[in-house]
Amino acid sequence: MIATIVSLKHHHPANLKSMCCVVAFAGACGVGRCKVLVVGGGAGGCAVAAKLSSKLGEGKVTILEPADKHYYQPMFTLIGGGIKTLKDSYRPMSKVLPTLAKWVKDSAVKFEPENNTVYTANGDKIEYEFLLVATGLQLNYGKIPGLVDALSIPKGKVCSNYSPKYVDRTYQALQAFKSGNAIFTYPNSPVKCPGAPQKILYIGEHYLRKSKKRQNANVIYNSSLPVIFGVKHYADQLWKIVEKRDIKVNLRTNLIEVIPDKNLAVFENLDKPEEKFTTDYELLHVTPPMSAPDAQNLVTETGFVDVDKDTLQHVRYENVFAIGDCSASPNSKTAASVAAQSQVVYKNMIAVMHGVKPSQVFNGYASCPLVTGYNTCIMAEFDYSLTPLETFPIDQSKERISMFYMKKDLMPPLYWHLLLNGLWNGPGFARKMMHFSLK
Repeated sequence: MIATIVSLKHHHPANLKSMCCVVAFAGACGVGRCKVLVVGGGAGGCAVAAKLSSKLGEGKVTILEPADKHYYQPMFTLIGGGIKTLKDSYRPMSKVLPTLAKWVKDSAVKFEPENNTVYTANGDKIEYEFLLVATGLQLNYGKIPGLVDALSIPKGKVCSNYSPKYVDRTYQALQAFKSGNAIFTYPNSPVKCPGAPQKILYIGEHYLRKSKKRQNANVIYNSSLPVIFGVKHYADQLWKIVEKRDIKVNLRTNLIEVIPDKNLAVFENLDKPEEKFTTDYELLHVTPPMSAPDAQNLVTETGFVDVDKDTLQHVRYENVFAIGDCSASPNSKTAASVAAQSQVVYKNMIAVMHGVKPSQVFNGYASCPLVTGYNTCIMAEFDYSLTPLETFPIDQSKERISMFYMKKDLMPPLYWHLLLNGLWNGPGFARKMMHFSLK
């Protein structure tokens, strides 16, 4: 059944060498059965798979993931600003998946939770005892007419940070900008990291100032949202920033078409859908509409996996859990949320395996480092209630150089070395210690 051995690595628990393989094969777990099936090898899938495989032992966890590369997606913002390179943002998938787990290099096309079965694109069937859905979000560039064509024009004026296929275009477009409208958009859908469309807005505006082009630019942020940011504590500061930097913000404004041969973008007023307007652009950064990958029988009417927001256990199938962007839990979809969710999911899955009711509760923690330029950042942290849940004993709504370098230099190694290995559960403990020390 084994088709391809992807890599052979050493694992050193308690200083003892044990050699094990990460493999991609046609059947799963030898005869198409496994104890735990993790669908998705992104941040959430890797983190929980690492925890579970360490606990359960070699060969008990199977990861279903088709990609060859694992991207640290939070870095895409910095790549768009020319601060990092695309090469900095990825590693081979075989190097980040836990060595004690088995890798099926394939994707899920059908879920049958009533039969504890997943069907793959290659026509295989995998039966499981427990399932973790960690499929993330898919980018729907094709839902905006003209957008894919615009993004295929070499050195064009339309760019997007959200895909490794397009992220290098952003800095190229900033460098090529001469004069006119620089437009940045936020779609009428859930997105990965709701702050990211603004981060490149601020970096882009700062770049235009640094390159002496700002006086010739109209910087515009067209967002489908009714607010500039969902947490008022940070939104108040962001309004001050856009006012100070002469950035025009149009809320409830959604991109519906791009006409690349004329450099035109068509928008609709979401409060009055019959009202549409067309704007020319010299630069157009598009955040595409997004949705959860198809997982019929497991999802709500919105397409997201139907889990209890506290335990992250499926509301109908007790042996099914979800983590990260594909989950219907109403938190912001960020890597920081995944870190906090990973320990909750892990402990609750272990509890269910032992016939115990899940008791770990996810509080909705999310963090969004709102990069506001080439050396400043607002470190937004909050919970389900959109109440600030800040780690440091300072006002994190203020732009700070220290937070920029935390985003740029500290968070990547934390992601690669701790989170993906199941060793980082978010800053909850550090937060308690820092605030306790001040009491």
